[in-house]
Amino acid sequence: MSSIVAVGSLAFDSIETPFGKVGKILGGSANHFSLSASYFTPVKCISVVGEDYPKDHLEELKSRRIDLTGVKVSPGKTFHWSGKYGYDLHEATTLETHLNVFEHFSPEVPASYRDSSFLFLGNIFPALQKQVLGHLPQARFVALDTMNFWIESQREGLIDVLGKVNCLIINEAELRQLTKTHNVVKAAAQVQSWGPSLVVVKRGEYGALLFNGQEAFSLPGLPLSEVKDPTGAGDSFAGGFLGYLAAQGNPQPDRVSLRQAVVYGSVMASFIVEDFGCHQLLKISKDKISERFQKFRDLTHFQ
Repeated sequence: MSSIVAVGSLAFDSIETPFGKVGKILGGSANHFSLSASYFTPVKCISVVGEDYPKDHLEELKSRRIDLTGVKVSPGKTFHWSGKYGYDLHEATTLETHLNVFEHFSPEVPASYRDSSFLFLGNIFPALQKQVLGHLPQARFVALDTMNFWIESQREGLIDVLGKVNCLIINEAELRQLTKTHNVVKAAAQVQSWGPSLVVVKRGEYGALLFNGQEAFSLPGLPLSEVKDPTGAGDSFAGGFLGYLAAQGNPQPDRVSLRQAVVYGSVMASFIVEDFGCHQLLKISKDKISERFQKFRDLTHFQ
């Protein structure tokens, strides 16, 4: 079993969907990723919060094998995002973004993190992703996530960082935007030509695609009767995906491990969408994860 270093945001989210509305709940990429991955392996988190961030949640994270040595508490307020979804839950409309202490975030990598083999570069400024990567020379499996904002404003910097990682985790619309290619197969090949041998395409309720060299694997979405909020689903997917791989302890996973990791990523994402924020990630169990993994197995078995 190997630990994962994860860099990203610990934040507050205010969310409105057709199924409810919540104000200032706990969110952020590092929060969702770390909680999800911690069901499989220890996580070492790098982020920044303000003085208003709940101390009891920091203690909750610590109790779940999440090392917060790399989390800085700075004077000021925590990053706060507000968004709204329509009945098409694939994309949020951002209402407000208050970066607060995150505006001047300069990630520092503690010495105790530097022997980690697995690294998750969450959705932050590409130059900061590159900075963290430079401080972890022993990282042998590096996965990167990004979003449309960075693709629009920092495309060249993002492509530069991609040349130094093993895996890109991205949603379908952003993959097309990044590569300027509509066909997903051709778009994944374009990304692979920049460096990553693995491209994982998140497709929301329609599942996920894995491009591993010349090989492709497609997993459908799990039909759910209760879907309230997709916020954090992508980071929870990444947590399950990378968490499973790190638990195997092999930074050069084989095709079977990679396919199973996609399923575990989809399992974790399927939990978080059933409620607002990270509530589901705080109350599921390993038995529930195993049960849902079996549901995916039943869903895709046809012989």
